[in-house]
Amino acid sequence: MNKKFTCVDLFSGAGGLSKGFMDVGYDVVLGVDNDETALKTFSMNHGNAVTMKLDLNDHSNLDTIVDFLDGRNIKLDVLVGGPPCQGFSYAGPLDINDKRNFLYLAMVKLTDKLKPQAVLLENVLGMIQANEGLGAKRVIDDFAKIGYKMIPKLLFAPDYGIPQIRKRVFFVGLRDSGEDFEFPPAILDAEHYVTCEDAISDLPSLQTETGDIIRGTELQDYMTAPLTEYQQLMRRNSEKVYNHIGAIPIDKTKKMISLVPEGKNYLALPDEYRCLYKYNEALTRYHSKKPSLTINTGHRSHFHYKYNRIPTVRESARLQSFQDDFIFYGNKTQQYKQVGNAVPPILGQVVAEKLKGYLRSDE
Repeated sequence: MNKKFTCVDLFSGAGGLSKGFMDVGYDVVLGVDNDETALKTFSMNHGNAVTMKLDLNDHSNLDTIVDFLDGRNIKLDVLVGGPPCQGFSYAGPLDINDKRNFLYLAMVKLTDKLKPQAVLLENVLGMIQANEGLGAKRVIDDFAKIGYKMIPKLLFAPDYGIPQIRKRVFFVGLRDSGEDFEFPPAILDAEHYVTCEDAISDLPSLQTETGDIIRGTELQDYMTAPLTEYQQLMRRNSEKVYNHIGAIPIDKTKKMISLVPEGKNYLALPDEYRCLYKYNEALTRYHSKKPSLTINTGHRSHFHYKYNRIPTVRESARLQSFQDDFIFYGNKTQQYKQVGNAVPPILGQVVAEKLKGYLRSDE
C-alpha cells in the first residue's frame, strides 16, 4: 500500500496539475509540452521528473513517450493533461471545428498505448456548455472506445480553498472498471471562501510611502508574518519572495485605476472616461473580501484590490494556489502566461487524493 503511483503530465505547461499530484505523493516522472520555457519551470519544480518538448499534433511523437517509459521500465498509473481547446473557450470566438479542439486525441492515443489505470483530462467550461456539450461528448465517446468511462464534473475552485473564481471541467476515467469515479465534495461554502486579502496581504506592497509604484527586486522579504492559514500554507517551504516584480503603470492608467473602487471596473469611472474602454473586464479591481476573478495570462486588465498596479506573477500564482517555493522562469510575459494557463495545484491535489482510492497498488 506504500507504492508511489506514477504520473505523466501531457500538455503540462508549468505543471500545476501534476504539482497537485506530486504534493499528495504521486511520482511525477514526465512532463510534455511544446513550450520550452514552461518546461524549464516544470523541470525546476517537479523533483526528478524529465521533460520533453514535443509537438502533440503529430501523434508519431507519442512513441517517444512510450519508448522513454519502456526504457526505464515504468508502468504508468495515471495520465493527466489539459489539452488546449480554444474553440470551446468563452474567452474567444466559439468554433467547434477549431483544430486545437482535437489535441485531446493525443491523450486518447497515448492512453490506448500505455493503458494506465486512470486518465484525467482538464478543460474549459465550454466543453460541457457550448454547442449542447459537443466537446464533452467527443471526449467521452473516444475514451469509451478504448475502455475508459470518462466521468465529467464542473469544479469551482473556491469550493476547494482556492482564492479565485475559476470554473473548469475535469474528466476522470478508470480502465475497464465497473466503477464510476466520484469527485471529492466541496470543502468550503461561499461564506468561508478564501479571499484575495487572505491570499496575498503579506506580500510586499511595491509602493512607496508617497504612493509611487516600484519594481522591487528578484528576491524580497515578506512584508509581515503569515496573517492567515492560507498564507501559512503558501509560505510553508519558503523564506523569501520570488517572482514579485512590479509593473509600473503609465500615468493615465494609474489615474484611471485610482478612480475605481475595489470590486468594480471601468463602468465605475466618471462619464467622461468610461467611453475610453470597451473590454468587459477593463480596469477590474479585485475585491479584498472575495476571491479574485479567473487569473488570465497577463492581459493587464486586473488590478490589485488596494494598490494601483496589476498583480505580480507571485500574487497571481498565490491566487492560483502555487506555493511560494514554486519558481517561474522566463521573462515576465512568459511567467504570466504559465500562471494563467495552469491548473491550480490545490485542485489537482484534491482530485489526486480521491483518485488514490480507485488505484491498485499491485500493478
